[in-house]
Amino acid sequence: MNIDFAKGNGLVPVVIQDDNTLQVLMVGYMNEEAYIKTREEKKVTFFSRSKNRLWTKGETSGNYLYVEEVLTDCDNDSLLIKVDPAGPVCHTGSISCFGDETTKGFIYKLEHIIDQRIKNNTEGSYTNKLYKKGINKVAQKVGEEAVELVIEAKDENIELFKNEAADLLYHLLILLKAKGVNMQSIEEVLKERHKK
Repeated sequence: MNIDFAKGNGLVPVVIQDDNTLQVLMVGYMNEEAYIKTREEKKVTFFSRSKNRLWTKGETSGNYLYVEEVLTDCDNDSLLIKVDPAGPVCHTGSISCFGDETTKGFIYKLEHIIDQRIKNNTEGSYTNKLYKKGINKVAQKVGEEAVELVIEAKDENIELFKNEAADLLYHLLILLKAKGVNMQSIEEVLKERHKK
């Protein structure tokens, strides 16, 4: 990756984005030293213009930004870093410096939570218990939730309908995990269909 640090007097702007939800979390600056440290340690380090030194996000709070992917723009003079945040990113306690957490993209965060509960064998987790019962039980649960959604669709209570839709999506995510498929691969199928 050939980044043009010279264009910005040794600094490049860096957009930090949640790898799961795609929400923009913050913007900072890196010099070459901060960039190298970020790549080596897999935690985002900026060059703080106010402190005039390297600053690893989370060095005080523990809310590190763990690097998932680093991308450059078309001119190689700015970066997009996709991260897994260890906690709130903004000093105000908000998940993002641009406001509160959005619900758009939460399905990917939920997919990640489901994955972690299964991978970590989280005790007392409904998700983990259902997953351990096997594909037949998970598929059966998806079928039950689909029927409940259809029943609620015929009635007028929109809140019950939304709750049943949420239940169906949640259980579908568990079924996708059981089949070794992720939500992004389903989106890819839909995208391909849209092209036709």
